[in-house]
Amino acid sequence: MKVIFNFLFIFLFISISLAQTILNVEKIRIYPGTVTQTEPIAAFSPVDPSFIYASAVTININNFFKSEGIYTSTNGGLIWAGNDTCTGSYYLNHGGDPGVAITSTGRLILTHIGSLFPGVYSHYSDDSGKTWSDAYTIFSDQVEDKGSLTIDNNPGSHYKGNLYSVWVELAYPYGIQTSYSTDSGVSWNSPDTINHGAPNRCSGGSITTDRNGSVYVTWAGVTTDFPVHEDFASFASSKNGGTTWNYNQNIFDMNGINGTLSSKGNIRVNGLPQIEVDNSDGERNGWIYIVTTEINLTPAGSDPDIILHRSTNDGNSWSEGIRVNQDQLNNGKIQYFPFLAIDDKGGLNVLFYDDRNTTSDSADVFLARSTDGGDSWNEFEISGTRFKPKAIAGGSSNYQGDHISLLPIGNKLHAFWMADYTGIYQVWSSIIDLNLTPVKENEPNVVENFKLYQNYPNPFNPITKIRYTIPTFPSFPLLSKERDVRVRLKVNDVLGNEVATLVDDYKPTGSYEVEFDASKLPSGIYFYRLQTSNGFTSTKKLVLLK
Repeated sequence: MKVIFNFLFIFLFISISLAQTILNVEKIRIYPGTVTQTEPIAAFSPVDPSFIYASAVTININNFFKSEGIYTSTNGGLIWAGNDTCTGSYYLNHGGDPGVAITSTGRLILTHIGSLFPGVYSHYSDDSGKTWSDAYTIFSDQVEDKGSLTIDNNPGSHYKGNLYSVWVELAYPYGIQTSYSTDSGVSWNSPDTINHGAPNRCSGGSITTDRNGSVYVTWAGVTTDFPVHEDFASFASSKNGGTTWNYNQNIFDMNGINGTLSSKGNIRVNGLPQIEVDNSDGERNGWIYIVTTEINLTPAGSDPDIILHRSTNDGNSWSEGIRVNQDQLNNGKIQYFPFLAIDDKGGLNVLFYDDRNTTSDSADVFLARSTDGGDSWNEFEISGTRFKPKAIAGGSSNYQGDHISLLPIGNKLHAFWMADYTGIYQVWSSIIDLNLTPVKENEPNVVENFKLYQNYPNPFNPITKIRYTIPTFPSFPLLSKERDVRVRLKVNDVLGNEVATLVDDYKPTGSYEVEFDASKLPSGIYFYRLQTSNGFTSTKKLVLLK
């Protein structure tokens, strides 16, 4: 057992139990109210990270009035103020499913679905949420209730400041719809269907941006036979600010958990994919990750598990599934509602409900964290968060909400979830200091094999990066610690002509990254080859598009 005291931030008690660490962090009820709060989502100001803006679906169970809560904190999430009802125009037409963002000028953006009139609507506030603009109608047809909103606040992006909203049409042809705003939410472009000719009904819609301004979206294709569930994950990307899209209807098979959990009050759950991209300066910058909840499909077991897939080549190909929760496989324990967030150092953080340490009718809140791109995970139980899930009166059938959320700010994670500790569902938060989350002890800098990675980005114009690794001695007996390995990394065109030599030198063990500038070459397909003095050879394809 290890005990750590940090009086500058929060009291943290750590003990090892059942293969996870227990974090006794303070629970904060962000806005004690008399109405139900669920589906929290949050954003922080790009100019003042201590300012946090959160929202949630709010339902008055006495008269079934539905809206979106508006909650703000000016001191990094310790103290909150706000209102359980958005006070924007047509306040009766607020149907929940909030999306939130903060612009570089401090403007708060809120998107939501309608209640009296179906559609997607947007408001903005220039006084920290006290008053709101009239509703802007982004879309006026019936929509799915699990869309999302994001803003491109990346300093180097050509589309910095763009807002992007995504959702699914409930009516045929069930396409993924998207819209963007270039004027901080004052107006939005006409919605565009990303995936024309979808083979199935689609569900969800998760969106994010990378540091270069690329926009990425994922959603699920749903089966047509009963019981319906998520059958595969889809992916789309835009390189021109959401004007045009490339998409793939099926990037990997999944077996989502859409349905109800009988052991937890028959609450409705889903396995919807959620997408994030690594925008750090680390070695996995640009990697794209998708997290889902799946069952009865390897590596998921016979009970719901959290599954991660990743792409190292701009979404052109995806890894096999990686099981995030580390409890014993097929142990009858349930994990659900994962939310993925990537911190400034490239760490993967997944917040989810888990019942491995409770009776089957209850749930805890867990955090899983990986600092190696998802290859290994440490798990943390946020202690004192046990509750018994149940359906919310006034919501749709068996509704408890459809997601929880996680917000990284500097070296802290802000976790948000809904629970009925007080007899009514409210939004709760905990602040987790990443400096106080231990990681597994591994041998430092051990590289087991030679490896050549796919370049990123690919396709590219005109610069791309190529990574490779040299193994740790004495893994290869022909080498010694006194003699480095000779490495040659060259680029050839489709006819085999050499167009560039990127590396021709002796290298010690370790991981390396080189930059290939093809500004003087014509568009086309090229091949890069890694050769070493002990006989290792690997070749991969790259595509230059000008």
